[in-house]
Amino acid sequence: MYYDGGDAIYVMDQVGDTKNTDENWLEHISLKEAIKKLSEREKHILSLRFFEGRTQMEVASEIGISQAQVSRLEKSAIERIKKQI
Repeated sequence: MYYDGGDAIYVMDQVGDTKNTDENWLEHISLKEAIKKLSEREKHILSLRFFEGRTQMEVASEIGISQAQVSRLEKSAIERIKKQI
């Protein structure tokens, strides 16, 4: 413990929680592995939706399928990922 301007500061307050960091790292690895198992079409849809922020309608227009198909493929891909992690 040390003092900073009159307030007690404990060493443990300054040390990061490595357990959470390790868990996040493992979850990241699991997620990457799960995504690798998706089809190229599913990967493309998820990339457009979640990394580029496109709407389902925009994705549908770009890849030439209906919005309903994008919705089904997206939902299916997410469910498959959830089962694997």
